Amino acid sequence: MKYKQTVLKLLIWVSISILFACSNDSMPKPQSYLLLEYPEAEYHRFLNGCHYSFAISTESTITFKDDCSAIIDYPKLHAQVHLTYKRIQNNLQEILSDADKLTSKHTVRADAIVPFPFENAEKRVFGIMNEVQGESASNVQFYATDSVHHVITAALYFKVRPHYDSLFPGVDYIKNDMMNMMETLEWK
Repeated sequence: MKYKQTVLKLLIWVSISILFACSNDSMPKPQSYLLLEYPEAEYHRFLNGCHYSFAISTESTITFKDDCSAIIDYPKLHAQVHLTYKRIQNNLQEILSDADKLTSKHTVRADAIVPFPFENAEKRVFGIMNEVQGESASNVQFYATDSVHHVITAALYFKVRPHYDSLFPGVDYIKNDMMNMMETLEWK
């Protein structure tokens, strides 16, 4: 009998504890924001034996290939700008058509493609930068040419799956660097 009373008291105590422990008062989690801090952009001009030069971010490194194409690496952002150099040999329309095809490939996943035409007649630099908004593999691309001898195309790639909302601050940061590349581009 004493055993039954002890078990009964224990059940009553557990039941009361459960009743008073459960309440509908819930505290909402505070709103949080992703904190991304990027350093103030600083640029330097690289030296190479190719037919062009421009200023790149001090946050990046550039590696050249034999054909004067290059990869500009942003290690902190896990991103790269793939740069392709082509010499014009009566094929400017073909080269520019290929550059447009690269942008067109992303229309399937893009929410919008925003072109930014660029012209610096004094330095003979003409081109277009395209911002591809949405879940695209490459969110920023450009081509620049002197219309006679040289063409450079560039495309931004991140080493992660494309989630535009998450990548947007990095895309915007590197897009400004790519615009600076076009603005400081000089042919040799």
